[in-house]
Amino acid sequence: MNAPATSAMAEGLAQVQAEIAAACARTGRSRAEVRLIAACKTFPADTVRAAIACGQTAFGENYVQEAKDKWPVLKEEHPHTELHLIGPLQSNKAREAVALFDVIHSLDRPSLAKALSRQCENQARRPAMFIQVNTGSEPQKAGVLPEEADAFIAACRALYQLNLTGLMCIPPADEPAEPHFDLLAKIAARNGLDELSMGMSSDYAKAVEHGATHVRVGSAIFGNRSYPPADR
Repeated sequence: MNAPATSAMAEGLAQVQAEIAAACARTGRSRAEVRLIAACKTFPADTVRAAIACGQTAFGENYVQEAKDKWPVLKEEHPHTELHLIGPLQSNKAREAVALFDVIHSLDRPSLAKALSRQCENQARRPAMFIQVNTGSEPQKAGVLPEEADAFIAACRALYQLNLTGLMCIPPADEPAEPHFDLLAKIAARNGLDELSMGMSSDYAKAVEHGATHVRVGSAIFGNRSYPPADR
């Protein structure tokens, strides 16, 4: 990664950290309550290394294959880092996901819960997991519907015995995000879940103000992306 690009990334990371701290201050929260996940999909390992050098430790990938190509070496070099799967997960990639990721944010259906449960048992690994809730009930978007969330949460605990820690959402792009953040927080609270994965580059400060414990920020840190083919 060249020096100007490294400098821009460091400035972006510092700005995001500062805005998270300001949002926490506005709402009387401790900065330690919010985990910044640097969404590094499509960016090469050297870019991740530069972010690590700036003190960033939690990173998010959208694709299992990209993480498999990039992260084994990075984890060996930097064992203190934490890797989050923040994109959709196919059930047939559950084995690799359990092996690779420390946290999975996109648990959204019984078939995936069953596959992950089996792999957690087989591998003796228990990644933390967030259930993705489709707060806008958008037909094209992944996630359990809000009215089905309570039952699915109960099944993930009792039937699949997953290490369930919280809920995740991606609000509709054409609606204010705040009602969706509040809905997610209400579902989590009534089910005794403390962690909320919500907020991206365009709305992470609002998400923090509405209780986010994990924000997933990419372009505000790394700049614009060149996207991979859709079949990744």
